[in-house]
Amino acid sequence: MAKTYNDIYIKARRRLKDAGIEAHSLEARLMVSQAAGKSMEKLMQDLNLYSSDEVDKTVQAMVDRRIAGEPVAYITGLWEFYGVPLEITRDALIPRTDTEVLVKAAIDLFDGRNGRPRILDLCAGSGCVGVAMGVHMPGARVVMVDNSPKALSLCRRNIHRNDLDVRVLCVEADVTKNPPMLLGDFDLITCNAPYIPTAELESLDPSVKDYEPVHALDGGEDGLDIIRPVIRLWKSVLRDNGVLMLEVGEGQAPAVAELMEKSGFTGVVFFKDTGGTDRVVAGRIRRT
Repeated sequence: MAKTYNDIYIKARRRLKDAGIEAHSLEARLMVSQAAGKSMEKLMQDLNLYSSDEVDKTVQAMVDRRIAGEPVAYITGLWEFYGVPLEITRDALIPRTDTEVLVKAAIDLFDGRNGRPRILDLCAGSGCVGVAMGVHMPGARVVMVDNSPKALSLCRRNIHRNDLDVRVLCVEADVTKNPPMLLGDFDLITCNAPYIPTAELESLDPSVKDYEPVHALDGGEDGLDIIRPVIRLWKSVLRDNGVLMLEVGEGQAPAVAELMEKSGFTGVVFFKDTGGTDRVVAGRIRRT
């Protein structure tokens, strides 16, 4: 019997709900939308239209993968971050709501200013931070850095998806080493480095530890192995009065603030996430 898109959606939603998936309604819509090749808005308009058996089979296979523990972002290959559509693959972390704190702090920093700030985003991953800043800061020029060629390829696709090819670009580099020559200087550096202590990796939710790239999670013994060289080495490409903003893990903000102050940053401040955790640490470098 032929099924409508709504029939397929209801079946997927029921299976996800029965499996204990909290966001079962949203995830079911995402799966049907992807399988049908429709935007979410178009899917809602077409819910009562008849679909094909192939769409139904594709959606049920997606549901099987989700019930087995795979994150929906990797299943559909799509995600939204700070209102920006992104392609997502297992070559990068799935963007978290916590990281939106970093983007908001960056946008607020330049609110109402004229000119074209140059922004450097380190440990770019999927490109979520750099692309979101590019979309919401139309005067900005953004350079995104990562040491993974596969992640940078994903970054470039997300740049193109959001029509940012003119203002946003990618550079392959290791943030634990000195910045590449001829990179230029910047008004702001943002960085969402790996910051989970190695000993805590095994305690992560299986949907994270079994699917997301461990190199993008593991921050070493205390979680600060990548953050330390970023503070020490990359301040060299900040302009006078330039700002460094770092996303950090729970309880890490005081230690990161101390590292920044010892490295010459002033006016260090914290930004909290929705759970009340100090999630972003920011400070200025003054050269005069």
